[in-house]
This record gives sequence, structure tokens and C-alpha cells, in this order.
Amino acid sequence: MATIVPLISSGVAGPLGVLHLPRLWLKVSLEARGKLAPGYPGIGKGFDMMTLNALGLDPDAVQKFISEARPTYPQFEAWIRKQTGVKLDKATIYKHNTAVLGYIHDDQTRKGILGVNGIPDDGSVNPGAVDLNGLDDWYEFHQAELK
Repeated sequence: MATIVPLISSGVAGPLGVLHLPRLWLKVSLEARGKLAPGYPGIGKGFDMMTLNALGLDPDAVQKFISEARPTYPQFEAWIRKQTGVKLDKATIYKHNTAVLGYIHDDQTRKGILGVNGIPDDGSVNPGAVDLNGLDDWYEFHQAELK
């Protein structure tokens, strides 16, 4: 069975307007079916937990729902809306989205991503994690599917 590099960017939002949420749904969905590419966690410590914590969602409940229900993305958002204690007000979403867009990787991570892509670490590339993660995903996809 082939595995899949999740190519939905953390900079993408669905109808709720929450950045990274579509990527989280994709990763957990792929992991639940044994199709998530190696090196990608279904729910990891970074943007995944940042998103779940911001919205007040339990990671285990999210994992269970996606694994068992196999929802489309709109069905996942509908489920989120029904969760007790979920925070979907504009201020919470804005604060979360600003945090995602403003997150900067540490020097080692930045250097590693740029290095494997053959890009000099000379300050000419946006250091934001959303953009660097995109470069990383595209590299991994190329290695797995296009090389």
C-alpha cells in the first residue's frame, strides 16, 4: 500500500476559517488508514496541538472520530461545531491563525529544510514555519513519487 505525503498546507483554512485544521484532518485520516507517509504524525506536537488546544478539542476524541467515522472535511467541521466547550469565536480563531502564520522554526529545522532543497540559508527565504513546511512536504513528495 502506498503512503501519502500530506500536501494541504498549514496555511489553508476551511469554512470555519481555522488555519491548519484541513491539514490536521488529512493527516489523521491518512494515519487511520495506514496511508500517512513515514515521518508525519497524525497528531504531532507542533501545529496540530496548537490547533486542538486553541479550539478546546480533545486530541483523543478527534483521533477517534476521524478514525471511526471517516468524515469528509465538512463533516469534520460539523462535528467540531457540536463539541462541548469548543471555542470558535472570531477572536480565538484570529489569535490562532496569527500564531500559526507567525511561527518561526528553530535554526536547525530551518537549515535542514533549506539544505535538502539546495537553498542557501542566507536570509532570502521567508523563515515562517508554514512556508518552510511546504518546502519540506514538496521535497518529500518529490522523493516518494517523482524522483
